[in-house]
Amino acid sequence: MYYKETVKVPDEKGKINVMKKGKSCYVRYLLETRYVPEKKYAIPKFAIIGKLSDDPGMMFPNENYVRYFGTESFSEESQSERSCCLRSGTFMVLSELARELNLKKTLENRFDDRDAALILDLAFYSIITEGNQSQYYPDYAYNHPLMTEDMKIYSDSKISEFLSSIDYNQIQGFLDDWNHDRDHGERIYISYDSTNKNCQAGNIDMVEFGHPKVDRGLPVVNIAMAYDTNNEIPLFYEEYPGSIVDVSQLRYMVEKASGYGYRNIGFILDRGYFSRTNIHDMDKAEYPFIIMVKGQKKLVREIILDCKGSFESDRKSLIRPYRCYGKTVARKLYPSDSKDRYFHLYYSQEKAAAEMAVFEDQIEEMQKYLDSLSGEKVTLSEKYSKYFHIEYHKDGTFVCASEKTSVIEKEISLFGYYCIISSDPMTAEEALTIYKSRDASEKLFRGDKSYLGGATLRVHSSKSVRTKLFVEFIALIIRNRMHTKLKKEQKNLKKRLNYMLTS
Repeated sequence: MYYKETVKVPDEKGKINVMKKGKSCYVRYLLETRYVPEKKYAIPKFAIIGKLSDDPGMMFPNENYVRYFGTESFSEESQSERSCCLRSGTFMVLSELARELNLKKTLENRFDDRDAALILDLAFYSIITEGNQSQYYPDYAYNHPLMTEDMKIYSDSKISEFLSSIDYNQIQGFLDDWNHDRDHGERIYISYDSTNKNCQAGNIDMVEFGHPKVDRGLPVVNIAMAYDTNNEIPLFYEEYPGSIVDVSQLRYMVEKASGYGYRNIGFILDRGYFSRTNIHDMDKAEYPFIIMVKGQKKLVREIILDCKGSFESDRKSLIRPYRCYGKTVARKLYPSDSKDRYFHLYYSQEKAAAEMAVFEDQIEEMQKYLDSLSGEKVTLSEKYSKYFHIEYHKDGTFVCASEKTSVIEKEISLFGYYCIISSDPMTAEEALTIYKSRDASEKLFRGDKSYLGGATLRVHSSKSVRTKLFVEFIALIIRNRMHTKLKKEQKNLKKRLNYMLTS
């Protein structure tokens, strides 16, 4: 595509030349020169960045010019000629989903019509292209329909200006309206989870070094989100500094849920949020909870050993949809706990076999490594002394190692078991079904990073961070609706079709 507005031909000596073809003269930009040993000469690689205009020294730029030189030479109102063929299929689906969700009208309550339309365009852009770079938005807008009036194409500099112009109160106002429309009297379970995003910008308050699951050595911003598992819809989110650990942030999300008027709700939490403080905060707010607990945790291990052999092959305890056996017992979480909690124990033969295979490989690798150390002076970590008796000479030289059979056998005896704790009485099958519903929120975060380009924030101010996260939240709402519709349709199909994927 060639833009209507002309710009100066770049003044880069040795890298710009003109190639005439027919009646037009095209401006080429030298990208690289690759030497070919077989031919003993270099082959240049060019990209056409525009074509000359009638004005001396001026040209009509194209997408390549934008890619290599940006849009600083363009005026704010610069627009390109639109493609003669618009890719409208996915846009039509997304716009219909946005209409069902009443998103445009809800946005217009807090933003002017132009900004509301642009927010939806940016959300559609991230879903369709699986990216969030502002610099490529004009290329996308060139051949896609837009929600903005007259399908106006904004330059990347205009997008950056827009991101930094949105006020925090506008975003918060949308979240207030979005949650106001929910049924606050209905019992719902909120799946609460969090993730982090890399960001290298140094002047953003929330960007700090923290404890990301995948540490790339970059500062991060943490994001927490509440997801209604009953109605399958994202409710609200909150960003917080990268140095704050997820387990301590739950308290503020509980307060936020209360502030939105949610009373008859429960929280579904991953094992990472298990702490006495979080349990106390949810009790204080009178929010029931369902939380996964590590099977090797001392408290759970003792209960499993007490109940071992009483339900693992009892057909009355079979939870058929999940191919496991379950049992529920009432116990206190800690000595000072004021009420009974419900420990739902589960045993899966498939899980036991998988854990056994991994563990045996681990022990075998450790044994091989220890055997290779004979006669050497070494210092071994605790993971070796946990499973092996280590013998040394008086001078500290390694002699040999033998398995701690009782320790290994005890650990193996717990393979295949896991536990979910609920504050309200319910059966093991009910607790597992509710907990499994949190898969949707995990897919939501995975979708944000994998399919919306949200693993990294490419902005340089705190305001832009908030706006970009808000646009991603809008995109997640729409993409989640598409996912749930596909999932329901897939259940109705007798045959699984290759194109009906919900990942």
